[in-house]
Amino acid sequence: MIAKPPHQVVLEKDFAGVKQGSTLHISSPQEIADELRKILPGTTLSIQQLRQNIANFQKCDATCPVSTSIFLRIVAEHAWEEFNLHNNQQDIAPFWRVIDPESSLAKKLSFDPAWIRLQREMETKP
Repeated sequence: MIAKPPHQVVLEKDFAGVKQGSTLHISSPQEIADELRKILPGTTLSIQQLRQNIANFQKCDATCPVSTSIFLRIVAEHAWEEFNLHNNQQDIAPFWRVIDPESSLAKKLSFDPAWIRLQREMETKP
């Protein structure tokens, strides 16, 4: 199965806090990973800030909160697999800059959220 590329829709009714008539961007795992790589080391963003950055770049009113959370989890799990395979963070999407280790999303991941905390600490140490 091939994922749909990122695209926009105009909402016919309110959806997940986004008002009817708004232009909603539906992202993709690749686009999410690319956006994560733009976040500087030692910087953290909320998922809402990430969504707004993508929406602004795409000239949309909002980015879908539902698919963004799903895609962010996909990116995090893939990055975790890559990290364990190569024991190298250099080429993985830095999901820890957006996923709060205390969040419900972090608790759904297949690994301990303490790893996210550790990455954040390592990036902020002088």
